[in-house]
Amino acid sequence: MSLPVVFVHGTRVSGTMWAPVRALLRAPSAAPDLPGHGRRRGRPYDTEAACDVVAQAITDLGGRALVVGLSLGGYVGIAAAARHPGLVAGLVAMGCTTRPDRPIAHAYRFMGRLASRNAEWADRVSRVALRRMLPGAAGAAMIEGGLSSEVVASVIAAITAEDPLTSLAAYPGRVWLVNGARDPFRADEQAFLRACVDGSLTHVPGRGHLTVLADPARLARFVDAAAGEVSGCPA
Repeated sequence: MSLPVVFVHGTRVSGTMWAPVRALLRAPSAAPDLPGHGRRRGRPYDTEAACDVVAQAITDLGGRALVVGLSLGGYVGIAAAARHPGLVAGLVAMGCTTRPDRPIAHAYRFMGRLASRNAEWADRVSRVALRRMLPGAAGAAMIEGGLSSEVVASVIAAITAEDPLTSLAAYPGRVWLVNGARDPFRADEQAFLRACVDGSLTHVPGRGHLTVLADPARLARFVDAAAGEVSGCPA
């Protein structure tokens, strides 16, 4: 039997974003809300607290799991793998292979402050954008758990304080780096791949940063195969 899977969501959304994939998954799974998001909205966000949420979700599923994260969730997954290698059996890190110390981080800090100061407006804009980007069930799942734009500044500050390359190098387990072929967050993917002790890089043709979620069946098959690999059982 495959190991369970813990899914980690992106910035300002919640664990519901993974519902279409989880519905097609053969492995048991969980998709907890990170601090400041979804049912944990209003709680302060930082990387340690986010990793604690992931660790607790793994513990609740039996103590060892494949971790799958996209965007913020990918960075959190990397951090959690380095901090809790005994819990993280493998890692699928999606849309998170840009070094947070790049100059573009300043632009994201500015946008984060803007979103946090105008959270209701940013939430409204995000709802429209997410539905247009991901029509149907995938877009509905992104906003089902509510949006939390007020947390964006704290999230960006936490990400830019981390060193994901060092964290990847410290993690001894299997890592799958996955990027949409059109994802701008691919900028440093080769450096991330080199940092992995046991890593691979997969591109999803024709997809961007979030539109890798547009085909839940394909993603579920990929995750099931990864879970099977790290558990020693073919999917």
